Parts: sequence; structure tokens; C-alpha cells
Amino acid sequence: MSCNLFHELPEIDRGEAFAELLRCRNVRIERILSSDRPEGALYDQFQDEWVCLLQGEAELWIAGETVILRSGDYRFIPAGTPHRVTKTSTEPRCLWLAVHIHGRSTDA
Repeated sequence: MSCNLFHELPEIDRGEAFAELLRCRNVRIERILSSDRPEGALYDQFQDEWVCLLQGEAELWIAGETVILRSGDYRFIPAGTPHRVTKTSTEPRCLWLAVHIHGRSTDA
């Protein structure tokens, strides 16, 4: 079965919508769709995260540094690094692919 990251995107007014695409051993992959009004939640995760902005433009705060991402840009965020999304584009909406790498298996 094949799927498409751009199909069936939800309508959201605020924040982000998360969809888990794959969970295998210590890796979890998710699609994230951002509204143009991010909630600015502070993330400080136990797992490493590699994130790629597939479409749109975004501004992130990562451990005191402001980072601008445009379509195709990616960033590795080590575990324990505080970060948040501070700005996101309206058109196109920001669509992300996030790969979470846990220190141990997360299979149930």
C-alpha cells in the first residue's frame, strides 16, 4: 500500500495536527501540519528528532537560537534540546516530516 504525505490534510485553525506514519523499533515517523497560528509549545524531548520542512516557511527557537526554515530545509534536534515553533507561513501551510529516534525500542 502506498500513501501520500500531501493527501487528506486536516483543516486546523490553531496549533498543529500530528499523524503517526510509522513506528518501528526505536524510530517513529510523523507528519505534522502547522496552522499559521502556532501555539508555541516548548518541547524538551527524551528522544532525538530530525525534522524536514516539506512546504512553507517557519521560524523556530532552538535552545536560544532563532532558526529560519524554508521548503526542503532540515534540522537535527538532539534529545534534551528545548525548542518551539514561533512563526509559520499561511500559504502554503507548513508541512513537516519528523523522525523521532528513541534510545530503546518503542514497539508495544
